[in-house]
Amino acid sequence: QEHLVESGGDSVQAGGSLRLSCSASESTYRSCMGWFRQAPGKSREGVAAIDGEEAHRTRYADSVKGRFTITLDHAKKTLYLQMNNLTPEDTALYYCAKKRGICWLPSLSGSDYDSWGLGTLVTVAS
Repeated sequence: QEHLVESGGDSVQAGGSLRLSCSASESTYRSCMGWFRQAPGKSREGVAAIDGEEAHRTRYADSVKGRFTITLDHAKKTLYLQMNNLTPEDTALYYCAKKRGICWLPSLSGSDYDSWGLGTLVTVAS
């Protein structure tokens, strides 16, 4: 059974940066991986996704384009989310997710993923 463990969440001031990490227990090749977030009182939102075989294939939510970058280190089996120019609207519990198998299209839909981590909390103060 796949295990995903997120880390890197913290409290920062608006305009600051954080890098989230997600350590996977199994190979990150031949998979789609993504970051999702859920703010208090809001539904879960897809933030960024990446193709494990072709890491140049990425997808971002409009709200984070140009500020967030998703990357994947196969040797470490670790997914990253570099978050820059953070705003209070980025405050949320951030989850990583993985879908095993061919990644036909990096997806921002949670229903496309098989495994989930427990999340790491990001708080951005104004």
